[in-house]
Amino acid sequence: MEPILAGDIEVQSYLGPGDERTLADDVLDGLTRPLKELPPKHFYDARGSELFDAICELPEYYQTRTERLILQSSAEDIVEVSGAAELVELGSGSASKTRVLLDAMCEAGTLERYVPFDVSATTVHAAADTLVQEYPGMSVHGVVGDFERHLTHLPEAVGPRLVAFLGGTLGNFPPGSRRRFLRGLRNVLGSDGHLLLGTDLVKDPRVIEAAYDDSSGVTAQFNLNVLHVLNRELDANFDVDAFEHVAFFDRQREWIEMRLRATDVQRVHIGKLGLDIDFAAREELRTEISAKFTPQRLEDDLQAAGLELVELYTDPEDLFAVSLSHRAGG
Repeated sequence: MEPILAGDIEVQSYLGPGDERTLADDVLDGLTRPLKELPPKHFYDARGSELFDAICELPEYYQTRTERLILQSSAEDIVEVSGAAELVELGSGSASKTRVLLDAMCEAGTLERYVPFDVSATTVHAAADTLVQEYPGMSVHGVVGDFERHLTHLPEAVGPRLVAFLGGTLGNFPPGSRRRFLRGLRNVLGSDGHLLLGTDLVKDPRVIEAAYDDSSGVTAQFNLNVLHVLNRELDANFDVDAFEHVAFFDRQREWIEMRLRATDVQRVHIGKLGLDIDFAAREELRTEISAKFTPQRLEDDLQAAGLELVELYTDPEDLFAVSLSHRAGG
């Protein structure tokens, strides 16, 4: 294999000196509300990422393996319909599922560039270094940033663009924010681009709840780990052993909620904020919502964002869906 020229990889970071305050700002805002909450992005320190990788291998956690199977069976059709020359992946991580799409683009002879977008510079650089070796002739333009704030920094497309937002992460957005985010994605597709979304489907609540409260207790460790993050990063003194993991499916809203419940009255000091937070006995801190979709709800959200559903790919049990859409009227 010929050596890779430096020009084949470009990584740009849009995280400035003030971005490390995101956790502090979220804690100050979320823990002083009547219903305490934190956004789920703070789960993912090094330990949290390890635990999530372990969750993905659990028998109860069907999402990851089901989405991968859908991609494996549908990648050729996705590439044919989209004509994609460029793959943009939001929250790219290790790009494990991405290879299925890159392989299909390579086989179709359309692959020109991969654009991994992740908050971790280390992750983006590692994916770039690995993938340019695996796909000779493909360039990589990595973007280090928060995809909720930095979408406009995506490079100009080199051809028809496929933006992939997989893993069911769209469900972490409340309905209003979800549609705003989808409108932002529409704006970066270009006139001939497509959006590839992974969304978890509404099903038996027992199946959903088991995926977020597994028998091995790995998800509980993952949820509780956010308190270790706060203790370490903000000089807080949460007694982690005095909280318990809670996960339940809200049948009215059709989303799963993860919470941490205080087992007794507590006062927590957050040193870097000079803030004291009181917890009543059995008071809960919400750490995640994960909306589940019906095909109609998904199509409604896409339409509200100016997007048109092209194809909906599902598994035989209708556990999960991968949708392909483009700009309405495109």
